Parts: sequence; C-alpha cells; structure tokens
Amino acid sequence: MLKMKSACEKCGASLSPDGTAYICSFECTYCATCTQAMDATCPNCDGELLRRPSRVRKALEVAATQIKQKLFGK
Repeated sequence: MLKMKSACEKCGASLSPDGTAYICSFECTYCATCTQAMDATCPNCDGELLRRPSRVRKALEVAATQIKQKLFGK
C-alpha cells in the first residue's frame, strides 16, 4: 500500500493525504514547489516525480472490503 507521507522530504512543508504531492517509484515525496524546482526529477534515484494519487477511503475500510471479498466472494 502506498505510504501517504505527511511532509515534503526537501523543505519539510506539510502535505495532507488529500492534497497535492509528488512521488517517485520509491515513494520519495515532495511538495509542488520543490518538485518544480527539481524539474520533476527525484534527487535520490533520478526517477520521474509524478502527482501522488489521492486516497478516498481509509486503509482499514479497504482492508475490510478485501477480506469480505475473499471470504464471501463478490
């Protein structure tokens, strides 16, 4: 499951789970300002920084749904 980090790894700005943030494939997380300053390239792995998807449901709700589907089918 994707980690929803709460702070930019470069400047420390607060990032809300439903707000705009950018991540690389290793889940390094940055705010929009730092991402733009770094030309959307992760300084750790040189990978592309893409907008982090938003999370609509809580992790426990998703896990409960998955367990129910496994136990009882669709």
